[in-house]
Amino acid sequence: MPGGCAISIPIMENSITKTSVLKANLPEWLPIILGLLVLYVPTLYDLINGLWATEGQAHGPIIFALSIWLIFRQWRGMMEKSEGKPTSHVGWVIFVIALLQYILGRSQQIMLFELSSFIWMLAAILLIKRGSRALKVMWFPLFFMLFMIPLPGTIVSALTMPMKMAVSYVTANILFWAQYPIARNGVILQIGQYQLLVADACAGLQTLLTLESLGLFYLNVVRHTSAFRNIVLAILIVPISFAANVIRVITLTLVTYYFGDEAGQGFLHGFAGMVLFLSALILILGIDALLQYFVKMRADKYLHPAK
Repeated sequence: MPGGCAISIPIMENSITKTSVLKANLPEWLPIILGLLVLYVPTLYDLINGLWATEGQAHGPIIFALSIWLIFRQWRGMMEKSEGKPTSHVGWVIFVIALLQYILGRSQQIMLFELSSFIWMLAAILLIKRGSRALKVMWFPLFFMLFMIPLPGTIVSALTMPMKMAVSYVTANILFWAQYPIARNGVILQIGQYQLLVADACAGLQTLLTLESLGLFYLNVVRHTSAFRNIVLAILIVPISFAANVIRVITLTLVTYYFGDEAGQGFLHGFAGMVLFLSALILILGIDALLQYFVKMRADKYLHPAK
């Protein structure tokens, strides 16, 4: 099939080129990779068996894996654009700060310092090895990693309560409008004979940040040429995240109402988490499609003005 060959060959060549570039640079970067593994494999082990195993931080390994994929994806471009460019001595300053931050975080068991030092360490290595141009190419994967860093509990608590109140209010009003026997007292929903507490994991700050990261990742991967489309979609990620949270709480409430408390707190509670991400993704894709249609209409109007 001519069409199939025309599509598959560039993809295969692109994949082979990326792999060959990595192999060519492996001797230079292998000692650095081994050093990072020695430092941060224990950190990852602690996270996987601790913080990342909790519902509120379950997005951490996903963010980490996507960040590594983004670095791999942009590695060839980083090497090409930084070829022959001067390195930066600022990288050594950042390296020392990152190392001190790691030592403090590891010794005092402060995961905020220990995990964030990994991002600073990567930035320092890029500056030392390839200069500021390399850091400019890799800025988004490093920025994206910020979403996996656990925030202090005081900040989370202060920002989570207003969000839970808002989600509870919207959920109660939507279900009341749909003729369900529901009432609300703060963040507690009473539907039929059941009471549901809107917990931090259902409508908290971490959930919002997770959905924000999903939207930003989508924007970085698709890379629209229209600035208007990118800006509007980036702004709408916040209300999309809120709407996805409301859909999740509504799903949990209805599951509890129809199937009982055990179903709501059991397997279907985890399934509601999938509903959260699926609804957010569908909303992002739907709004992006509308924006594409709007941008196309504007372009057609500009190219073919009405007489």
